[in-house]
Amino acid sequence: MFTGIIENTAILKDIQKNGTNVSFFFESSITPELKVDQSLSHNGVCLTVEEIIGNQYRVTAIDETLKKTNLSRLKTGDTVNLERSMKSDARFDGHMVQGHVDQVGECVSVEDQNGSWKIRIKYDGITGNMTVEKGSICLNGISLTVFESEKDSFSVAIIPYTWTHTNLQFVKPGDKINLEFDIVGKYLTKMFAPFAEKLKS
Repeated sequence: MFTGIIENTAILKDIQKNGTNVSFFFESSITPELKVDQSLSHNGVCLTVEEIIGNQYRVTAIDETLKKTNLSRLKTGDTVNLERSMKSDARFDGHMVQGHVDQVGECVSVEDQNGSWKIRIKYDGITGNMTVEKGSICLNGISLTVFESEKDSFSVAIIPYTWTHTNLQFVKPGDKINLEFDIVGKYLTKMFAPFAEKLKS
């Protein structure tokens, strides 16, 4: 379980394919604090630390993960957002994030608003995922607040700290973004779906 509050970033140093799996070797300033078998969110994707080599560590993504996230598009030198799993005695500063990406969205626009940035995201609304005004959304592992919510798109506002300390500063129109929708909203949507169908009939 995560909160969507990014701790640090990592630079991708190497990629190795093993059948349908892909191993990623990352370098980060928090590598010395990691341990093997630890859960670590990479752009919102929960992966297990498998090996630590000096200031680098290795994680592996299976084919299913690669198909459903933007990890398959990573290149050496790219930056990813990192968050370790939440502590039971820590403050809950973001929202409930599982580290399970629901789908990949696409950046439509990035607007510099003289002190903050507005990012517009579109996604496939047919999947049943949805946002609500002032609700929570997770972009590349970052807990953000939705505004301008529509059936298949929404906007988020990025404050300078988040812009500087995450990979959102590198996002441009056309880029693919990992999306995890609010878990509470997903449960409610599933629970009330049968009632909505009855109302239609």
